Amino acid sequence: MSDNDRPRVSRRGFLAGSVAAAAAAAVPAMAQAATAGPAAAAARPNILLIVTDDQPKQTEWALPKTVGWLAGRGVRFTHGHVTTPLCSPSRSSVLSGQYAHNHGVRNNGASYQLDQNTTLQRYLKQAGYRTGLFGKFLNSWTLAQNPPHFEEFALLQPGYADARWNINGTVRTINGYTTEIIKNRTLDFLDEAANDSRPWFAYVTPYASHGPRTPEAKYAGTAVPEWDGRPSVPEADRSDKPDYVQNATGTLADGRRIRAEQLRVLRSVDDAVQAFKDKLTALGQLDNTLVIYIADNGFGWADHGWTKKSVPYRPAHEVPFYLSWPAGGLGAGTTDDRIVANIDIAPTVLDAAGVTPGHSQDGKSLLTSYSRDHLLVEFWKQGTAAGGPPTWSSYVAKNKQYTEYYDLTTDAEGVVSGTGRLKFREHYDLAGDPHQLKNNLYLATPQEERNLGISALAAQLAADRVG
Repeated sequence: MSDNDRPRVSRRGFLAGSVAAAAAAAVPAMAQAATAGPAAAAARPNILLIVTDDQPKQTEWALPKTVGWLAGRGVRFTHGHVTTPLCSPSRSSVLSGQYAHNHGVRNNGASYQLDQNTTLQRYLKQAGYRTGLFGKFLNSWTLAQNPPHFEEFALLQPGYADARWNINGTVRTINGYTTEIIKNRTLDFLDEAANDSRPWFAYVTPYASHGPRTPEAKYAGTAVPEWDGRPSVPEADRSDKPDYVQNATGTLADGRRIRAEQLRVLRSVDDAVQAFKDKLTALGQLDNTLVIYIADNGFGWADHGWTKKSVPYRPAHEVPFYLSWPAGGLGAGTTDDRIVANIDIAPTVLDAAGVTPGHSQDGKSLLTSYSRDHLLVEFWKQGTAAGGPPTWSSYVAKNKQYTEYYDLTTDAEGVVSGTGRLKFREHYDLAGDPHQLKNNLYLATPQEERNLGISALAAQLAADRVG
């Protein structure tokens, strides 16, 4: 039986106990019938979905309370990814469960291409959930336009201090640190559960750790652990990489600075998550709240000289990913080594809530035994200006990664144009070369390509791109 053919876990009742131990793929429990309706509302979990901004995987130092709660009383996914390492496409995948080539938000300018009727908030609100958004929504979304299907919202115009907000339909400036404001608005929303018996969905999206990475005053100058880089920082010989990587100028000093700034702004996120836990405990709702924490993409600390995102290298598309739901059997503090991604969040939440979506989803519920052997990761270049990564797609497995770059670009609406000509290829042995230092296709002979199985990888990637 292949991984993709594994049977689903029974949906009848909660399964007691925990997921498998450290190196084993977890098989979480699932409860609730597939049909949604007010009569089932009391049994459904609340949903707390936290999505940070530009947070790479190696940032747990800044999040001791978050990790202690969500990994200590839940699941840490060791192979968490985003399917497009760019803010708006990734967030649209979180909310829809679809790849960017299916939901249409191929770049940060194309946010209005997302069909809002395919989103988590729409399905949950329709199923009787109280819905709230607190923080960033989608890049290029007009601040004055209310985000659809949210009953309450504090929509942030991205920034760290004294920012502009749309508060339930009124645009105004609110002085103060935005992570703190998001925390307090979320706590007010949770407090309403004392007088409103409906289950709730809180979508919490702080701006951290996006640039300019301005820390809260109490964390300004906070000492962070020393960091001596890693073999990919900055990688002196990049002759086997595409031109934009060969031209990258990031240094170890740049990586150290970005890392320190990110860790400092994430300390405020950690405080907010602890406040959410305390509030849920006081409300008696901690156990039956499904909490998911993920970043919208990772970020380079001068890996291969790159100090941004949008690239097919592990620091950009691997992200922290935690899930906790004690009442659903996911509260023991375990690890799950399946390949999981942002596209799996919407299917997981709807599965837990007993809601069947009315559109096709590319992701799979993490509350089943489903396990994939690889993941499609994709990116589109916006505009035709020189510099930056071209459009690319990548086959990502645990032990290898194969990437193709294309002559394709998108306009502000995400419409694709170009010849589609293959411009460059990369293949990395992630087991032996985890930092992606040696491109095995650079000057490779036909026999070496055959030994790597490139023909089969290219065929699978072509199929994934249109799937």
